[in-house]
Amino acid sequence: MICAVYKSSRKAETYLFVPKRDDFSRVPEPLMQTFGTPQLVMLLQLDGKRTLALADHENVRKALAQKGFYLQLPPPVESLLEQHKKEQGIK
Repeated sequence: MICAVYKSSRKAETYLFVPKRDDFSRVPEPLMQTFGTPQLVMLLQLDGKRTLALADHENVRKALAQKGFYLQLPPPVESLLEQHKKEQGIK
């Protein structure tokens, strides 16, 4: 299965996978408004040979088949203060 991957023009590290290049017909309009103008990053073969940085191939495939898109959000930001406290044994 080949899909197209787009990055958001408004949200850093946010990517939208769709089954066909430039076909956003199944993506909800509110999501498209928040996402901004999609910028094509790559066409990707979802065959499991290449690993995805923040997503599982099978989850992406299922979402594309069921919903018509997959939204990849950035990982949560770590609090350096909380990490430091944890390392120091401070509550």
